[in-house]
Amino acid sequence: MIQKLGLIIFIAAFGLFVGTLGMNNFVLTNEILEKNIKAEQLVEAQQQFAPMLDKNYSSLFGFASDITAGTSALNKAYDAQQAWNKKYAEDTILSIVKASSQGYLVDNKGIMFFLTFGMAIFGALLFIIPEAKQSPGIKNNGIYFNPAMNRKWLGIGIGTFLILFYICLYFGPQYIANWTMLVDPVSKQINGGEASRWFMYGFLYTISVLVMGIRYIIKYRHSKYQIIRTLSIMFFQTCIAFILPEIMSNLNLPAADLKNMWPLDYSFFFNYRLDKLIAGGTFGIFLLVWGIALFVVGVPIMVYFFGKRWYCSWVCGCGGLAETLGDPFRQLSDKSLKAWKIERYLIHGVLVFAIIMTIGVLYTYFTGSYNLLGFIPTEWLKTSYGFLIGSIFSGVVGTGFYPLMGNRVWCRFGCPLAAYLGIIQRFKSKFRITTNGGQCISCGNCSTHCEMGIDVRAYAQKGQDIVRSSCVGCGVCSAVCPRGVLNLENAETGTRVMIAPDVLLGNQI
Repeated sequence: MIQKLGLIIFIAAFGLFVGTLGMNNFVLTNEILEKNIKAEQLVEAQQQFAPMLDKNYSSLFGFASDITAGTSALNKAYDAQQAWNKKYAEDTILSIVKASSQGYLVDNKGIMFFLTFGMAIFGALLFIIPEAKQSPGIKNNGIYFNPAMNRKWLGIGIGTFLILFYICLYFGPQYIANWTMLVDPVSKQINGGEASRWFMYGFLYTISVLVMGIRYIIKYRHSKYQIIRTLSIMFFQTCIAFILPEIMSNLNLPAADLKNMWPLDYSFFFNYRLDKLIAGGTFGIFLLVWGIALFVVGVPIMVYFFGKRWYCSWVCGCGGLAETLGDPFRQLSDKSLKAWKIERYLIHGVLVFAIIMTIGVLYTYFTGSYNLLGFIPTEWLKTSYGFLIGSIFSGVVGTGFYPLMGNRVWCRFGCPLAAYLGIIQRFKSKFRITTNGGQCISCGNCSTHCEMGIDVRAYAQKGQDIVRSSCVGCGVCSAVCPRGVLNLENAETGTRVMIAPDVLLGNQI
């Protein structure tokens, strides 16, 4: 009964959240243009937007479309003039739309925040917490028949919503301006200003990890490893990735996610980032040195002792969202040999792309030339990587495809940092998952719930250690094994069982 009530509250809050896109009227004025654009843009903007000035729009979509069309026309003119510093960015367009908003949502942001986010969180917790009365662990109770967890209508609907959300977030934040306004009260409490699209996204991201993290802990509460690991994920996302950068920004310091590193943080060596760090004085130089030392020194040392799990399953925000919000979809990962072949070429191809792009960016930064080796345009490399990998792959596909391809699509097929960590783990690491084939009953729980597409059961049946570059050491295969066949261990590299015996006989394993 409590769970049904929680589901009803969550659905109602989510419906209201979507419905806020239809709230507010929008009126563009000269005062708004003066406050939100550069002085040298004002005359041209007033001419371009003259038909819109003081006109009352009742639709966010209609107003945002007209603003977008106007700024696109101006940007084309600036391209022709090579006046790229005058071009309108998505964040500027979003600020104009927010400033033009009028109506109930604008005047009652606190109430609407409570009725949407607050009630959604409350409903989700009512739905999740009663599961603690059930026995812990996996029960194989029809996940492949659940319409949300097996590429059926509900899962496709969730995936479609996530894909559309990410497209708007990256390429048209003005179309979800009302959602950004909903978190203005939180933003003002933390940093004193209105929410940007990235603050709104960070808030949604963090809340998802926290709420679904509680669900994850309840589900796997029989495993101390899973409890501690999930608490680590929740801490790093909330404190290090979300709150700390806002505090840095409030103190007029360069803001940074201290756990994020190149090549996952592909823009680390972009000129504006380097200039900002250098201009930040001692603290900025510290962040620059910290960022370089983390992937040059920290990664090899930590992976040698603990495998890539220290980052991918304990620290990383992408992995944290996949483990918590994406946990219901982990069984959808493709275990086929064909998928594994695609995975190897794709993820290492992205790593190579990231390296070449970064070399080009640094070459331009130090030489002022925009052509690497005389013929490779470095700006094209940068924008192409940002669009294809930073936006489409990691965002739209990486999260939007949870209900379609499993929860680790980005980590498995696209993350260049995962590729870097995996190469070290495969050849020089103490981490492995040991198996006891004599105890395996071939239930298949381990393979079903492996989010990285590893056929764990095949290794277990052979008594062969699992030493795969893709394995993120989440430990769920061990947590769902009814016979204790699988164990996560750190031992000397020479003790790995890489070749299975020809015949397995009970206690000989």
